[in-house]
Amino acid sequence: MTSKANRSYPRTVTTAAGEVELRLMGPGDEAAVLAFAAGLPEHDLLFLRRDITQPKVVAAWVREIEQGSITSLLALRAGAVVGYTALVRDPLSWSPHVGELRVLVGPGLRGQGLGRHLVQESFAIALELGLEKVVAQMTVDQTGAIAVFEDIGFRGEALLREHVRSRDGVKHDIVIMSHDVARFQAQMEAYGLTGAV
Repeated sequence: MTSKANRSYPRTVTTAAGEVELRLMGPGDEAAVLAFAAGLPEHDLLFLRRDITQPKVVAAWVREIEQGSITSLLALRAGAVVGYTALVRDPLSWSPHVGELRVLVGPGLRGQGLGRHLVQESFAIALELGLEKVVAQMTVDQTGAIAVFEDIGFRGEALLREHVRSRDGVKHDIVIMSHDVARFQAQMEAYGLTGAV
């Protein structure tokens, strides 16, 4: 398994709302990410493992990017962050072959195709990194996000009842979805399509 993705960035993708630039996240992006997070509804933050509205959390995120355990893409429009993805790996765990995919699109660009672009880009990065399985989690009412993941081949694997609690004390269920990247890669190779993703 490699530790670094080889895809080239920045790159521009076309959404129903216009062009959006995708680029790798790194040092110096903390303020832009915090500004993005501050504009999100609280419910959007519930399926994230960490509260990205906190500066110390974003600083730790950047450190993990520099250490190679996270690959993150930022989606920018007019210089502002409008979405992101994080592909998280832990090479020291019992599951070094598994990556967790975290994707979040700001309310103004939802339903415009940006989430699909971000998931597809991260899936391609997962292939390059040699991951065998990718998992994602979200609250069960995020039907648009669930549909995007299902369209790409993710399937429901678990439902965790009352797994997260919002600041107002309301508990929410989380669905965990997964994709067998290794099987997908083998199918692509069998059809001679290894460079198509």
